[in-house]
Amino acid sequence: MIDHEKFLSETLRDIKPSGIRKFFDLLADMGDVTALTVGQPDFVTPWHIREAAIDSLERGHTYYTSNSGLPELRGEVCKYMKRRFELDYSADEVLITVGGSEAIDVAIRALTNPGDEVIIPMPSFVCYEPIARMAGAVPVIINTKEENGFKLTAEELSAAITERTKLLVLPYPNNPTGAILEKSELQALAAVIRDRDIAILSDEIYAELTYGKRHVSIASIDGMRERTVIASGFSKAYAMTGWRLGYLCGPSVWLKQMTKLHQYAIMCAPTMSQFAAVEALKNGDGDIAEMTAEYDRRRTVIYEGLQEIGLPVMMPEGAFYIYPYIGGFGLTSEEFCERLLKEEKCAIVPGTAFGECGEGYARISYAYSVRHIEEALEKIKRFVEKIK
Repeated sequence: MIDHEKFLSETLRDIKPSGIRKFFDLLADMGDVTALTVGQPDFVTPWHIREAAIDSLERGHTYYTSNSGLPELRGEVCKYMKRRFELDYSADEVLITVGGSEAIDVAIRALTNPGDEVIIPMPSFVCYEPIARMAGAVPVIINTKEENGFKLTAEELSAAITERTKLLVLPYPNNPTGAILEKSELQALAAVIRDRDIAILSDEIYAELTYGKRHVSIASIDGMRERTVIASGFSKAYAMTGWRLGYLCGPSVWLKQMTKLHQYAIMCAPTMSQFAAVEALKNGDGDIAEMTAEYDRRRTVIYEGLQEIGLPVMMPEGAFYIYPYIGGFGLTSEEFCERLLKEEKCAIVPGTAFGECGEGYARISYAYSVRHIEEALEKIKRFVEKIK
């Protein structure tokens, strides 16, 4: 009988499945669960954006686009980056991808060789470390601290750099903590990197979802644009998760090589989605403002609710997640979340899904209605009172 295991890539086989997906599997056979788990806007994609996609189909635009994306869309990305973040890019510095996840994968694979070190601050989105490993690179984890607001500091970065360091992943605004980096903090990081041959992958998918402070990209800091590739997309800001559309912005020499990876793996992003994205960028600023204001309202509700329950928590400044400390009850993060699910039918994600340093924490998404959030808070309150 054939041994299927021996045919598999050893690198792939040794990578653990996503901790988020593992926890979601527990939900599969349960009904009537109040879940605050998914990083997906509960808004329907605005009608004018959907209408643009419908119009593209009615006009018969069902063909492949160029590998790098519709010229009109790449042009609109350039206008958007200038208008919203004061960044200047030309169309040959933009690649349209299948979601932000493909953008991250393409960037890491294009910028690293086997043995290169990739610095990854954690807790952070689940994909950076496994993608680096699959590219043959060596992840170097920096466990950020709550006392620093879960922000990467210049001192931590400097201490992690070696002669093999090739790439820094900068995941801010942060999933799962909601932390952002302000201009002064970015300038401090830039001072560490400026005289070294280190590239930056700045994941800015939540750039539009900040509260009280506008997002600042590290690419806007002196000397950083030429060494930075920005990964972003349409899923969070425009409620377009299922459209699977993202993009990269960076030096044209890099983008040319990244396009080859995209070309051979994907060909091009969905044409209908690209036409919808043109409309989003042209006329969607109002949609962003409306949805962000509603997230801000929900942010206050869940922050105050968790405080009332007695769970220590930091007010998030970006994205739509909050990251309370749940480690004071003699349970691991997974035990807390599994018992909460089984005993109260309320689902949140263990902090360990975002790195080992997440032990003692949980990620809660507030991309849900206030009614849904309040229902979850009642269940969390009952559970905490029971296990005190």
